[in-house]
Amino acid sequence: MGITDKDKIKKLFLRNVEKVIDIEHLKKRLLGGEKLRIKHGIDPTGTDLHLGHAMVLWKLKEFQDLGHKIVLILGDYTAQIGDPSDKLHKRPFLSAKQVIQNARTYRKQIVKILDIRKIEWHRNSEWFKKMSLVEFEKLADLLSAQQILHRRNFQTRWKNEQEILIRELHYPLYQGYDSVMVRADVEIGGHDQLFNLLAGRKIQKYYNQEPQDIMTLNMLIGLDGEKMSKTMDNIININDSVDDQYGKIMSMGDDLIEQYFELCTNVSLSDINKMVIAMGRGANPRDFKEKLAYEIVRLYHGENAAHQAQDEFNRVFRDKKLPKKIPHYKVEKKTYTLVNLLYKSGLVSSKGEARRLIKQGAVEVDKNVIDDWQYEFEPKNGMIIKVGKRRFIKLET
Repeated sequence: MGITDKDKIKKLFLRNVEKVIDIEHLKKRLLGGEKLRIKHGIDPTGTDLHLGHAMVLWKLKEFQDLGHKIVLILGDYTAQIGDPSDKLHKRPFLSAKQVIQNARTYRKQIVKILDIRKIEWHRNSEWFKKMSLVEFEKLADLLSAQQILHRRNFQTRWKNEQEILIRELHYPLYQGYDSVMVRADVEIGGHDQLFNLLAGRKIQKYYNQEPQDIMTLNMLIGLDGEKMSKTMDNIININDSVDDQYGKIMSMGDDLIEQYFELCTNVSLSDINKMVIAMGRGANPRDFKEKLAYEIVRLYHGENAAHQAQDEFNRVFRDKKLPKKIPHYKVEKKTYTLVNLLYKSGLVSSKGEARRLIKQGAVEVDKNVIDDWQYEFEPKNGMIIKVGKRRFIKLET
């Protein structure tokens, strides 16, 4: 049925959607067969896209499958500034070099979801490097400081006497101007982006363009039940290994199962509801968590990888056996402190993390728990070091 497929259009508004502006206008355009330009911007502030980012990409795929043009803006300019949306602390100013390095992996991740051949790509440095200060100041007249400072995260920072930088107040102007430059018909983003998306409508009107319709999506909670954050290590990345993706899902709280099924898989809402009812009647949540982990790994790594991840997880955590594949680490010294070995081998990101995990009893040397962070030992060939539940290395002397 193509671009006016009523069932597919109906689905666009049913799943994972928090708010649509202007919903009747957008429905009319979709049902009328108009080919729309669907905009989404991604700031490469890190190298990995997580499942929260993926939610937006899957919604874009729904539009793409209907025949609409997906317009992706790589925010190589705005990433340097940092979007303050929903941030309770100021974001660091990134260098152009950092942003370019971060962005190198993005296409390989996006291709897992979207048909990359049909995407229109832009970098917003294309236009912002050419913008004069006078033109930017005219943009700045379109929004008031009161409007921006009224946002919840800025209110919190104001009350806590935390810095609010002038450059952070500019961000909605940059994102809104992106919509002008690509003549966006629709912009999609997380619900925390609503203010920026509305700014796009206002700025488009200023440039005599029809204001874009807006679709915001539900926000995905981190694996620990707190706000999703890279610094909290409570996210699942699209590029995570099959074992990491599977293991992270199995370690999360049972109360997140329904949300992750709805927001991160394509399992039908009716099937999800049946699982929720079954858990309410006493079914073991672990069974449904296994299905969830399987579905997520399948989406990003394929059916065979999902089967292998399931078998490996059960082998290690149910049957208490060592993983089939353990990375090897070649030792160079006769003696090591455990802290240094954990850090040098890459099992931890810092010596501070190593000390913390050792004190918590989360580190084993050949199945012996070590809780003395000053522990020193002589490595032996074949010795197994385990950190937490999922990190292993085998030593080579």
